[in-house]
Amino acid sequence: MNLKRTFGAILTILGIVGVIWGAYAFLAGGGSVGDVSVNKFSAAVPFVVGLIFFFTGISLVKATKDHA
Repeated sequence: MNLKRTFGAILTILGIVGVIWGAYAFLAGGGSVGDVSVNKFSAAVPFVVGLIFFFTGISLVKATKDHA
């Protein structure tokens, strides 16, 4: 397996986790989420970073050619 593909898969998984955590924190409406206190607007930061990681990881996996 190529190193770029592995890194892309890791970025994709981190992006999924970030998007889910950001969406959950936003829908919780602030307060404390997993021992971290966030308000509604600061919950958008992990969501946006998760989206960036997700789309970067997907593009790395798609663009990398697999040489056997």
